[in-house]
Amino acid sequence: MEVWQSYSTDLRLRVLAAVDGGSPAKAVAQRFQVSVSYIYKALGRRSATGETEARAQRNQQTLKLAAHHDAIAAEVARRPDVTLEELRAWLLATHEVKASLGLMHKTLARLGLTLKKSRGGPRSRTGRTSPSCAPPGGPGKAP
Repeated sequence: MEVWQSYSTDLRLRVLAAVDGGSPAKAVAQRFQVSVSYIYKALGRRSATGETEARAQRNQQTLKLAAHHDAIAAEVARRPDVTLEELRAWLLATHEVKASLGLMHKTLARLGLTLKKSRGGPRSRTGRTSPSCAPPGGPGKAP
């Protein structure tokens, strides 16, 4: 997941000062390694509201399962092959918290507990059905 960082106040002021000094927006964008779009948005915001500093980040949601992270990690450690559906049922039964499959998946990923499928049934008694070095289309056929 990519985390966005706001430009520093110092950089914002230098960019705006350069444009105010008469430099074209494209040249200022290249010089300060910002986008031309950012410059026009900053200029528009300054003229509309007088603001030049970054606004506070919005949409900071609290994690629904944050209080249960330790319990979830312990349950996964106890049952490493548990499915997301089983984990959801366990969470509902023991903590009375409903969680969607997506929420459980994201929570496990956030905790670094991504689950991989284990090997299926027993290996074939007769060996591999097609060797990995065989050309596509079967033996004797040109690719």
